[in-house]
Amino acid sequence: MNILGIIPARYASSRFPGKPLVDIGGKTMIQRVYEQARKCAALAEVIVATDDDRIFDHVIGFGGNAAMTADSHESGTDRCAEVALQYPGYNVIINIQGDEPYIDPEQINKLASCFADSGTQLATLIKKINTTTELLNINSPKVVINSLREAVYFSRSPLPFLRGIEPDQWLTHHKYFKHIGIYGYRADILQQITKLSVSSLESAEKLEQLRWIENGYRIKVAETELETFAIDTPEDLNILLNR
Repeated sequence: MNILGIIPARYASSRFPGKPLVDIGGKTMIQRVYEQARKCAALAEVIVATDDDRIFDHVIGFGGNAAMTADSHESGTDRCAEVALQYPGYNVIINIQGDEPYIDPEQINKLASCFADSGTQLATLIKKINTTTELLNINSPKVVINSLREAVYFSRSPLPFLRGIEPDQWLTHHKYFKHIGIYGYRADILQQITKLSVSSLESAEKLEQLRWIENGYRIKVAETELETFAIDTPEDLNILLNR
């Protein structure tokens, strides 16, 4: 199995412009993500996919690999699909978030292991929810899974709703999972899903993976105990730097 890791990185973030090039302890965010991904034994190669010359030049400057993409992509999945066409020798693509500077390589390895099953089309990670605050946080998508370890649904609301039980007691009656936003795709499936139109469920929840489920694709999940920390805003960066 030949696996390519792609790190989508754009400069024009509405909440944090220039985020990939922000300094974190002497290295940029994108360099830290790249170096963590390169430690992953499952990946044959790692590419930063960007639509910005500044990011491209910076990655090449520190010795990394980068590819330019169109500036019209609406998601990291779309950006990965364009780059994957430039590297046809890979049968699995891993989409690595460019705003998690300390992502653990073992999370990438765990996701990649889902594709040892030749029937896996798409894959992602989940983590058990341990606090009611996290369970009720609408910015932390939750995942409902089936007995085959496949995602049935993703929602910003806690699912299932436990009838007759107060929400602050739900975790004592049911095991809930949150979504860890890293994806794996079979190369052919990746090209298929980027041709799909926005679905009604995706439009409602603003979660692109619902488009895939609504169109009949199966998403395998692997459970991790490792936490991730994504930097979406300057405030998130301050929290990281002051840990």
